Amino acid sequence: MNQTDPQAIASQWMAQCSDPAVWQKWMTDMTPATPPLSGALADVAAQIDPATLEGLRASYLQKAMGLWQDMVAMKTPVLTDRRFAAPEWRANPLAAFSAASYLLNAEFLTAMADAVSAAPREQQKIRFAVQQMVDAMSPANFLATNPEAQQKLIDSKGESLTRGLRNMLADMQKGRISLSDESAFEVGRNVATTAGQVVYENPLFQLIQYTPTTAQVRAVPLLMVPPCINKFYILDLQPENSVVRYAVEQGNTVFLVSWRNPNQDLAGIGWEDYVERGAIEALKVAQDISGSDKLHAFGFCVGGTIVASALAVLAARGEQPAASLTLLTTLLDYEDTGVLDVFIDEQQVAQRERALAKGGLMPGRDLATTFSSLRPNDLVWNYVQSNYLKGKEPPPFDLLYWNSDSTNLPGPMFCYYLRNMYLENKLRIPGALRVGGAAVDLGAIDAPTFIYGSKEDHIVPPEAAYKSLGLLNPGNPARNRYVLGASGHIAGVINPASKGKRSYWVHDGAGAAPATPVRKTAKAKAAAAAAAAPASLGAWMAGATEHKGSWWGEWSDFLATHGGELVASPAQAGNARFAPIEPAPGSYVKVRAE
Repeated sequence: MNQTDPQAIASQWMAQCSDPAVWQKWMTDMTPATPPLSGALADVAAQIDPATLEGLRASYLQKAMGLWQDMVAMKTPVLTDRRFAAPEWRANPLAAFSAASYLLNAEFLTAMADAVSAAPREQQKIRFAVQQMVDAMSPANFLATNPEAQQKLIDSKGESLTRGLRNMLADMQKGRISLSDESAFEVGRNVATTAGQVVYENPLFQLIQYTPTTAQVRAVPLLMVPPCINKFYILDLQPENSVVRYAVEQGNTVFLVSWRNPNQDLAGIGWEDYVERGAIEALKVAQDISGSDKLHAFGFCVGGTIVASALAVLAARGEQPAASLTLLTTLLDYEDTGVLDVFIDEQQVAQRERALAKGGLMPGRDLATTFSSLRPNDLVWNYVQSNYLKGKEPPPFDLLYWNSDSTNLPGPMFCYYLRNMYLENKLRIPGALRVGGAAVDLGAIDAPTFIYGSKEDHIVPPEAAYKSLGLLNPGNPARNRYVLGASGHIAGVINPASKGKRSYWVHDGAGAAPATPVRKTAKAKAAAAAAAAPASLGAWMAGATEHKGSWWGEWSDFLATHGGELVASPAQAGNARFAPIEPAPGSYVKVRAE
């Protein structure tokens, strides 16, 4: 069977859908013998059950007939999709009918994709390709079929179109769609502003030590390892939503890795470099400066994969430097990678390896495009409509400014990560990978662990994050604690304690929550959670308790429990060996990918 290329399928189906004759044929000649899109489905040797297809056909024609009758009767269809919420869609019967017809066709195509008889991975690729096409074909995305944009054109006497074209040309020069007013932000001025000093740097990263804000701190410092995809300041946006600032204010000495945005000088480095010269080197320097043999190790997304790998390597060398381990939306078991799975198969990974495995850069622009395709209505078409069709300027938004500040990845590192983690899922197997000559066994890490997953995460599904419980502390599961937060991969993590927004779930033992909540220590919580030991996230949720607000307090309690005694805050950053180099946020984070 030929390997599926989701982009090729999407292009093929897009060509069919753009031909009015094809749409007319589908409307009038829809039979099981000639199912729509059958040519694309044949590429994956897939079949749709004739009875299922007949049911879809009958349902489609019934709804289409009803829609046509409503149009003849001048009855405006009800539009609940937020893309068509503007009053202009309801004020124009033809526009409303166009939107309703699109939604009906989109429903039919999506149902067809779901009905394909194929292996789960192949079916997911087809579903993804169909969704890309369906989202792209929305009448809201074209000036000729968007009544809201047309009204803007009339009201502004053509100025909205002029502005839209100017916005589009500017974005074409940048090579990406503007998601935020980028002139409103500057790294170090109004994002990434927590005070500190760069106390170490090598060609791969700078290490920042943040200035304490409390008279005393816990004896055990915190080392934060952010993802090397995008910049670290997702953890230090504005003061009110900064994870870094919060950790400092809770009485922790905080160190943070600021990865370099790779250029051709780093085009040949691999995964081992990120573990050995990155996380392990940062840990050693933080130990030297703080004078503490133990540190809280913290990793976010792929930063968590890197820091867990580093601790496993050190464990193989007889070292156990972690007083605790925190993993936020991190994959250690890559069996379920959500929608990203559509980009991972032998053919696609081998193609990347041929281009990049021996050296080269994976452009940040390409990575950003991939992630935007996971939420095209929110991160692509919404801005096409607003910026280009309506001529609006995107408002300032710190998170979207960060989202656009992409980073390159060294080709060898990227290819290793794709094959050994995503494709072959070797990290979960003790000894299957070797880094720096050491066998990697996550079960050898000796540290209590705080694992966080986001309920609506499309990059690290919460079920996948939950599987880390089975890989860490296998002989003592009471040392592991799982917390589930609301929202997605980023918004779930960046949920400030001061805002009181969203909610989170914990599983502190069987039975209903007491009428009067009892505050438990982190050790008591972990022991209670381990007593139930649910085998799956679904079982865990069945016994979990929802709490309003942010999960950050749970994490702070966890750090305090394993943080040692209170000691005087350090009077200055660095030490005799590692003197301050420059103020935070440093220079590496300011280098943009071109």
